[in-house]
Amino acid sequence: MSPADKPHAPATERNRDAILEVLADHFGQPARILEIGSGTGQHALYFSQALPHLHWQCSDCAERLDGIRLWLAENPLANTPPPLELDVAGSWPEQRFDGVFSANTLHIMSWPEVESMFAGLRGILAPGTRLVVYGPFKYQQQHTSDSNREFDRSLRAEVASRGIRDFEAVDALAQGIGLRLIEDRAMPANNRCLVWKSELGSPR
Repeated sequence: MSPADKPHAPATERNRDAILEVLADHFGQPARILEIGSGTGQHALYFSQALPHLHWQCSDCAERLDGIRLWLAENPLANTPPPLELDVAGSWPEQRFDGVFSANTLHIMSWPEVESMFAGLRGILAPGTRLVVYGPFKYQQQHTSDSNREFDRSLRAEVASRGIRDFEAVDALAQGIGLRLIEDRAMPANNRCLVWKSELGSPR
């Protein structure tokens, strides 16, 4: 893949500043952050520039890594190491992280993959770790807007296993690995930023 083929997701430029405010509030100290599902790598480049005290570790499926590398190469930084290959249903990194971030991933994963993601998080969480997840959610099985309802319909029409997730079901997975919800922030375009904190940590 050449620089001319660099992937581009316009949505990242629309939501990055709102997300940055959440990250600045919750990742204010030097920390190692794992981003799950880095996509194009645009978020990683923007957040690592704005928050240089964070060691920002990108990860995604193998086919996305070349695109992420191109974005990170645009402005090489000491706090952005090469991206890791991570399939949530496969092997996970050996190291622990002080924070985990994921944007617009849960509605793309199948529900079993969402379950696998939270099961995998158990092995990398240290006490006090914060998990920040951005995206659309349903509450009490109800969509929060007509646009989210249409988006959910389009997701399921494209791939039947996709869809906007129920907040209560996701929160139950988080609680199951020792996470406690500490913020549910409304975001632009009917999205949310959910923040959990690890109360226990988990021995490897």
